[in-house]
Amino acid sequence: MKKNQLEIACFNYESALIAQENGADRIELCENMQLGGTTPNSILVVKVRENLSIKMHVIIRPRGGNFVYSDEELTEMKQDIKQYKKLGVDGFVFGILKEDGSVNKRQNKELVHLAHPYSCTFHRAFDVVKDVEKSLEDIIDCGFKTILTSGQGINVEEGIFTLSKIQQLAKDRIEIMPGGGLRSSNIKLLQEQLEPTFYHSSAITGKTETANPEEIKELKNFL
Repeated sequence: MKKNQLEIACFNYESALIAQENGADRIELCENMQLGGTTPNSILVVKVRENLSIKMHVIIRPRGGNFVYSDEELTEMKQDIKQYKKLGVDGFVFGILKEDGSVNKRQNKELVHLAHPYSCTFHRAFDVVKDVEKSLEDIIDCGFKTILTSGQGINVEEGIFTLSKIQQLAKDRIEIMPGGGLRSSNIKLLQEQLEPTFYHSSAITGKTETANPEEIKELKNFL
């Protein structure tokens, strides 16, 4: 039977170690929290990988802002995936949209194909798609294994109805991972509405970019 698991978004080396030490099942490594997470530099990736035994997914996002990318930016994303495949990561996190708010299937498929056999997560670009149900089907068709989403809400609490709906629509075809304002204070509410899944949190509780070990423990207690 499927069980609840926890992924911690880590914006620095310290958070990665804290996540592992306090029971996280996986990390998502990124930088630039104020931009919502961008591709981490290779030195950080190597350092974290050398000291982490749990799984590590890496975000591939060349800049903050929207999720519409030029061919030059797509080339940069491809180069990062090629490089990081050699560094022992366990998966990649990205998402590309078109100007009209639909999923850019051509560009996403290129990256998923390049990342193979590593698993790919479609990140919170999903929270700004125009058509949730069509986008869900497009993302499944592209070969992604997971969608990270707040259910299009400001946070997971606000998006709980949509999270439940898309999880039901997805069935066993793709994992729906709630993320966005997820904390120990609201995770129980989500568990009451959702089937077992991966949960995603930065576990940051103060004016810092580093995960709080006590918050990770609390999150794990609810799982």
